[in-house]
Amino acid sequence: MMKTRTKQTIGAAIAASLLGLSSAAHAFTACQVTDIGGVDDKGFNATAWKGVQDAASKHGIDTKLLESKSETDYVPHLSSFVSEGCDMIISVGFLMGEATANAANENPGSKFSIVDFAYDPTIPNVVGQVFATDQAAFLAGYLAAGVSKTGIVGTFGGINIPPVTGFMDGFVWGVNFHNSVKGTNVQVLGWDADSREGLFTNNFSSLDDGRAFAQNLYDEGADIVMPVAGPVGLGSAALASELGTDNLKIIGVDADQYNLDPKNKSVYLTTVLKRMDATVLAVIESALDGSFTGGLAVGTLANNGVGIAPYHDLSGAVSSDLAAEIDALRAGIIDGSVSLN
Repeated sequence: MMKTRTKQTIGAAIAASLLGLSSAAHAFTACQVTDIGGVDDKGFNATAWKGVQDAASKHGIDTKLLESKSETDYVPHLSSFVSEGCDMIISVGFLMGEATANAANENPGSKFSIVDFAYDPTIPNVVGQVFATDQAAFLAGYLAAGVSKTGIVGTFGGINIPPVTGFMDGFVWGVNFHNSVKGTNVQVLGWDADSREGLFTNNFSSLDDGRAFAQNLYDEGADIVMPVAGPVGLGSAALASELGTDNLKIIGVDADQYNLDPKNKSVYLTTVLKRMDATVLAVIESALDGSFTGGLAVGTLANNGVGIAPYHDLSGAVSSDLAAEIDALRAGIIDGSVSLN
């Protein structure tokens, strides 16, 4: 009798172990392929990865990460994750649009989502995540025009692609709006929204370029600069720290740079926020609960997909009237009473 019970106990233990192994083998895995710049870029790669990590913390899923060092990494990285059976593959960056579309079309049973790309027509197994950064950057442009002492502000980008120029458009339009309602004549250096010509470093990695481009804009009179180039902007912030915020202030992009760049946090007037972490989390959750469908997810001011960060250490440079005007502009953009351009 004792022997039978022992066998039954051992059998139950083995069965439970096998069930556990089976459960582990089928654990949901979310996998991210970064764009050039890496997951520690303090920008869009890092913010998207935060969404994956948030999903892991909230739902106990597994995660995997591959960092692209060049554009030639996109295809093999995506193929690797397909082969590994990832339940959700997140690709980050406009430049990955073609590689992601090809991988999705070749593997219709896999689920994909890409940050900063919208397909037309949509692909059934891909969710494109795009953001109305021009709305939030409009607020930042109006802010910059209201704070500038020299009457000159500047911006520059990493590469001339829509996810970059969307920020720059909104910034210019916000300055122009300030000029139209306040009778000012604040100039924007670095981007012409009409001709689509401006300053670009042609990379998202060189801090030296960030310093040099900001220095050139400063030399031309700009006392506020908005770099739209991922970690390149950290070089601009380092320059502002050396010059002092009375001479140069920085507007960050993507995630609140005050928190991500503690060494230079005091130079950030605000950050134009692109909340990719929230959209990445939502897409992963849709795959988890079975509601995933291909299409488009759009982050706006209305759904808090974009916004501007607090003024932090530079709140003293923003008058209460200016802060109230920006709050009113946000409401106006949401309800349609304020046109961006």
